[in-house]
This record gives sequence, C-alpha cells and structure tokens, in this order.
Amino acid sequence: MKFRRFPKSCLSLFAGALLLTASPLAAQTERETPPYEAGLMRLAEILGALDVLRPLCGNRDTPGWRDQMQSLLEAEAEEPNRRRRFVERFNQGYRGFASVYRNCTPSARLAMEQYVAEGQKLISDVTGRYGR
Repeated sequence: MKFRRFPKSCLSLFAGALLLTASPLAAQTERETPPYEAGLMRLAEILGALDVLRPLCGNRDTPGWRDQMQSLLEAEAEEPNRRRRFVERFNQGYRGFASVYRNCTPSARLAMEQYVAEGQKLISDVTGRYGR
C-alpha cells in the first residue's frame, strides 16, 4: 500500500481555516457552553495527535501543530478553566500517540491521514454552522 504525502497547501488550508474558525467564536462566556464546544475540543485532541505524528513521519509543518493549538487557545479560551480543558484534550491526543509510536509506520501514516481529514471536516462543519 502506498501512502501519499500531504501537500503543504492542504496543511496551510487546515491551519488557515483553524484561525478563521476560532476568531468569530471567541465572544462566548464560561457560563455559556457554545454549541460547537465538542467539535473544538475534538480539534484540540487532533492537533495533539498531529503534533506527534507529522514530525515522526518526517513532515516539518510551519506553523507547527503546537502553534496552531496556541492560536486556538488565544481565540477561544480566555477563561482559565476552559483553557485547561483545551490543553488537556491536546495533551490527551499527544500522549495517546507518543506512547504507541516511536517510528513512522504505515498505521501511523494512516492515522495521520485520517486525523487531517477529520480536522478539516470539523473546521468546515463549525465554520459552516457558526462562522460569520
């Protein structure tokens, strides 16, 4: 089975969409759980997983996935408890793959491909429903 490399334009689109997704959504307060909260939490977990998988398989993304997570935090998590939940989800995604993969394997590449696709879908869904 042959695995393809992700074109930089695909990753740039993913990163740009992340920033566009987060910006108009930041006006929520802690007491109001936004309807897109679960999607953004899952996105944080995906960013953590990609922070492990992409470099492991020789991809040097700029900006990096931690930088993307930082942008999400700045846009969405002004309140400390909410910020903590986002960071916990990122770390959960990171640790889940860091504890399993030491080398790039076909299954690591497949997981990476699936996570990029899922992240793109989440961003598309959230911006389509709640973006301005």
